Amino acid sequence: MKTRFLFLCLALAPALSPADEGRHLSVPLLPAYQQECAACHIAYPPGLLPAASWQRISQNLAKHYGSDASLDPATVAQLSQWLTAHAGNGKRAREAPPEDRITRSAWFIREHDEVPAATWKRASIKSAANCAACHGGAEQGDFNEHRIRIPK
Repeated sequence: MKTRFLFLCLALAPALSPADEGRHLSVPLLPAYQQECAACHIAYPPGLLPAASWQRISQNLAKHYGSDASLDPATVAQLSQWLTAHAGNGKRAREAPPEDRITRSAWFIREHDEVPAATWKRASIKSAANCAACHGGAEQGDFNEHRIRIPK
């Protein structure tokens, strides 16, 4: 009986993985990623995008969503390798979203469909890309919907 229970738990573990579940996407952050990327926005969990998206983002830092985020080649290689290694590979990251934007992915739109457009424009939020405005644990990869606090 115990052996069957253990086997069942092990068999189900990949299906219940945090990356696929989407509530807690923490992975220990690479210090260079924290230093370089989180200086301008949260260090988005790599599991939110597929590897191909992270590769394109890494290769186009001179035009990073309207900003020049250029880095030296060694740092780009290090970040690209780490992001690709930890990229999403579950159902949420099956397809690259338009323009490789997390906020344009099908799962993001589905999860936020009840948020009115005016909410994203609030001064306290500014855009859908500002996860930390509503998800207090976003910096740690925690997006649990039971802990959401939408600012006024």
